[in-house]
Amino acid sequence: MKKEYWFVIITYIAMQLSSVVGKPIFMVIGSSMGIPNDELEVKAIAYWIVFSFLAALLVILFLLRKDIKENIDLKQASIPTSILWAIAGVFLAFFAQSIAANIETMLGVKGESENTQNLVSLISKVPMVIFVTSVIGPILEEIIFRKIIFGSLYKRFNFFISALLSSVIFGLAHGELEHLLLYAAMGFTFAFLYAKTGRILVSIAAHVAMNTLVIILQVAYREDIEKLSGTAQAIIGGLL
Repeated sequence: MKKEYWFVIITYIAMQLSSVVGKPIFMVIGSSMGIPNDELEVKAIAYWIVFSFLAALLVILFLLRKDIKENIDLKQASIPTSILWAIAGVFLAFFAQSIAANIETMLGVKGESENTQNLVSLISKVPMVIFVTSVIGPILEEIIFRKIIFGSLYKRFNFFISALLSSVIFGLAHGELEHLLLYAAMGFTFAFLYAKTGRILVSIAAHVAMNTLVIILQVAYREDIEKLSGTAQAIIGGLL
């Protein structure tokens, strides 16, 4: 693996752990700006998420500035074909998620993700977080888990092993073991899109579109989703 890739992974991990330092700093800033105490902690977390994700994205793009060639040994699909796969990828991801959700339900796993609930709650208080969940987050995840991890594995193993390993790592990174199958199903789908087209922008586009749809559904139809069964919640509400 290229040394730049290790720096990218370290940057991503540092971003994930940075709230330990960033949250107190933003609470002090928020307090000096007169934000009420009952809102201070939540807003500090929300604004730090926006700041840290954006900062990480800029650093990672800088680290990868010379890495213009794709990290995959396949011929790139044409632009029209890539656009079609990006659109189809959204439906494939939801289909994979529905299968995984049904399996989880049979195993007795509750339908909705705690991560998703927490993010939707933050968005209701600081709408700016939508930009992270819908755009920045998916871009970072596709760079880390598909371009770097899957791409590196794919140089040594076949597609199935590479996609499976990278997808499990993708699932574990979200910290919800009960929904590992759901996250892995999505990760496998995005890995397929990347391998099929040879373009990381295809999996990024599908991931961004899917997360955006999930956010719209969660925010606009929150009460209706809560009334649905566990499986339906996972399929319609989605995971972030």
